[in-house]
Amino acid sequence: MENKELEKVKIMAIVSNDKIKKSEAVVCLEGDVYHRLDKAVKIFKQGLAERLLISGGYNSPPFSIPAKIMAKKIPASISRRKIILEENSQNSYEQGVEVMKIAKEKKWKKIILVASNFHQPRAYLTFLKTMEKAKLKIQIFNAPARELLWFEKTTLGKTRMKLLEEEFEKIDKYTAEGYLATTEEAINYQKWKEKQK
Repeated sequence: MENKELEKVKIMAIVSNDKIKKSEAVVCLEGDVYHRLDKAVKIFKQGLAERLLISGGYNSPPFSIPAKIMAKKIPASISRRKIILEENSQNSYEQGVEVMKIAKEKKWKKIILVASNFHQPRAYLTFLKTMEKAKLKIQIFNAPARELLWFEKTTLGKTRMKLLEEEFEKIDKYTAEGYLATTEEAINYQKWKEKQK
């Protein structure tokens, strides 16, 4: 196996099997209709997060639904005081930047990151890079929306397997442009994170 392929396998392994700890917030990234929101709500209801943050202002339904509209689907049993909407971001990198601003302001030490199974690797690498640029050192736990079919066509007209292939192309491109943490940085961060309380 080539180094590049092995790096992708390592990132997939990390994001697919992260040990989640109770955190200040569960962060739901818009996209993939409401699957990610369902996962974030489930995590919140399990008592694993004090706040539910929905991130994304990109409006391209039915796949990308902005935070303000997604919030309407949150069960009434969840207090609106526990919900934070981040509506400025238009892409994954901007989501990382905006969420880190909120984390810094609120002095959060731990967040749970929810994206779809195909998007989680790039989302995680993006959040690690934006965390570094914000001069923060917080614990970010991966909780991808699961039980989503890999070969079912999404509302984008592509299967999640095809979207995963495109995500890895984006990882190569955006890492070279300095928008993502490298695999080595992610592995070193994971070692650090696993030693924390």
